[in-house]
Amino acid sequence: MGFEMIRVRDLSMRLASGGRPVPILDGVSLEVAAGEFVAIIGPSGSGKSTLLGLIAGLDQPTAGSVEVDGVEITRLSEDALAGFRRGRIGYVFQSYHLIPTLTATENVAVPLELAGRGDALTAARALLVEVGLAERAHHYPAQLSGGEQQRVALARAVALRPTLLLADEPTGNLDSATGSAIIDLMLRLRRERGSTLLLVTHDPALAAHADRIVSLLDGRLVNGVNGHPPATTPGTGRP
Repeated sequence: MGFEMIRVRDLSMRLASGGRPVPILDGVSLEVAAGEFVAIIGPSGSGKSTLLGLIAGLDQPTAGSVEVDGVEITRLSEDALAGFRRGRIGYVFQSYHLIPTLTATENVAVPLELAGRGDALTAARALLVEVGLAERAHHYPAQLSGGEQQRVALARAVALRPTLLLADEPTGNLDSATGSAIIDLMLRLRRERGSTLLLVTHDPALAAHADRIVSLLDGRLVNGVNGHPPATTPGTGRP
């Protein structure tokens, strides 16, 4: 592992509720090295998904800064941020977020087409082969199982070989056997591409693969100082 892929400094997020601000994150600082696999755990409502969304640039924090791959994304315009994300960040959602009117191939091709790839459909079909869905390439999301949809979502997330892969409860809607298969696939794709992986999970089997586990409680890190929580029992997530 080398330089820091993620550097979060004093990050706070407050949302208005009932006419007054409600703290979601409160002064979070976190560093993740390039190539590292970090799992974020904590109870519902602790701010895990909010933190991941801020690191992805999907939301703007109330205070603090987020630096990804040497760029402070909290200072970027919307257009600049969209361009930055396209080449560097892949995101996997718990509920897949596939476009229902597009086939599996077309869903995977979307980021490739946005990047101007002339071979987007061909590359997308190759990615579906890689995730074991060659025979489902022309199916629509409604015709796919939850596990198959998450495989499509993973293929889409890694299509541009992002340096940073973010995943929000990637096994949360899956049974244990399907979830285990998705874990194996995600770890293989991450290892083959050399990506940094940061994910939110309630799944102890998934968290156990991480190089490091970070715990959030009530919007604060609870198991570390200055963004460097101690490593847990060594997992099997290292390449």
